[in-house]
Amino acid sequence: MKIKTADDYIQSLRDQDRLVYYNGERVEDITVHPAFIPHINSAAKTYEMATLPEFEDLATAVSHLTGEKISRFTHIHQSVEDLIKKVQLLRAVAHETGSCFQRCVGWDALNAVYMTSYEIDEKHGTNYHQRFLDYLKTIQWSNRMVVGGMTDPKGDRNKAPHQQADPDLFTRVAERRDDGIVIRGAKAHQTGGANSHEILIMPTQFMREADRDYSLVCAVPLDSPGVIQVFGRQTNDGRKFDGRIDAGNPDYGLVGGETLIIFEDVFVPWDRVFMCGETEFSGILVERFATLHRQNYGGCKGGVSDVIVGACFLAAEMQGTEKASHVKEKLAEMMHLTETVYSGSIACSAMGSKTDSGAYYPDPLLANCTKHNITRHIYEIARLAHDVAGGILATMPFESDLRSPQIGKYVEKYLAGVEGVSAENRIRILRLIENMTGGTALVESMHGAGSPQTQKVMYGRLGKLDMKKKWAKKLAGVQD
Repeated sequence: MKIKTADDYIQSLRDQDRLVYYNGERVEDITVHPAFIPHINSAAKTYEMATLPEFEDLATAVSHLTGEKISRFTHIHQSVEDLIKKVQLLRAVAHETGSCFQRCVGWDALNAVYMTSYEIDEKHGTNYHQRFLDYLKTIQWSNRMVVGGMTDPKGDRNKAPHQQADPDLFTRVAERRDDGIVIRGAKAHQTGGANSHEILIMPTQFMREADRDYSLVCAVPLDSPGVIQVFGRQTNDGRKFDGRIDAGNPDYGLVGGETLIIFEDVFVPWDRVFMCGETEFSGILVERFATLHRQNYGGCKGGVSDVIVGACFLAAEMQGTEKASHVKEKLAEMMHLTETVYSGSIACSAMGSKTDSGAYYPDPLLANCTKHNITRHIYEIARLAHDVAGGILATMPFESDLRSPQIGKYVEKYLAGVEGVSAENRIRILRLIENMTGGTALVESMHGAGSPQTQKVMYGRLGKLDMKKKWAKKLAGVQD
């Protein structure tokens, strides 16, 4: 099925017979289940925007493989301009959803595997890259949504994959056959897993020879026999069932609807295997994926922050504090932080370069700085939002109280804002702020694309300390 519209996308999910569990029970149709609908809507927005003239330049691209117009979410970056348009697109979609729209993880995986499979073939004479090109053409034509499957459960972090008491705590090749491989294991925290079509499995860390069975890249349809998904619980997820106002962002949800994806003896044909045992390339692939994914955060989180700023200004207007100097100062600081993280994404894109494969790659040091800024600035934006909105953010009544025949009139009377602003509208904006600045959203900003410590590790590797020491010695007149 070729997916062109948001409706096509939703129908494609109905057509897949996936095995997804929510709160201990199998969900037969995720497209009608309240826990999944907001995340599906958010991903569907990426399909809708590609059909709108005002977003066509950002949301679509021309495939360098076929010359056909495709979704930019399936495109391999061919220039610095492509890298910049990626960031601009992510900010634009975030304005429409106020949430994670989930497709950038798979997009980054496609680009990372494209580069790395080319280099494996160059060294080993394998045909991984051609296999991947054939796969990529199918993804570009069908416009299927891909999960970038990197993070393994990991078990005991002190031990390598092959040393684990349970060998399945890292996804691995359990059997090699003439027609393909059988894999076993799991991928954790998989954004958009339940409402994607495929997962592109990658190693989660640098592998040594003893871990060659874990040095694996392959593509698996998520309705394959043996694939099981467990939907993760989110902050305030019960509000999806209680009504629209209390949910805060009822149409598009909170973050990305993450799942634990389990592979219980899943067969993968060789034409869907793009690395199998080439351990020396596992670390390169991880670093490339991480850099491409960290490049994103000033775009998508910058867009989300724009919405938070707008909601806070509305909240201030509704309660009559928008003219207070300290409120103006806090809103200005929120905008400064937003543009700071966005400029980081633009900078690492503008400083990108061409790889041997022909694909373009953002500057890795600046990409890591961008993501590290997110882990700090988003928390500060949230803190300022709580300050501007006030304590009522944590003490509002239920939507059912507002609707109650007995007490609704009191909620309307005492939670109303300035003259002409209803209690309902004020509550709606405050719930949006609460939704976007608490719980799961902040955790994702901290740990998505790697925790802050991983960026610090990269600073040591990419920061050119030897060169910086030479500059200091030269200026100080220090002789070796």
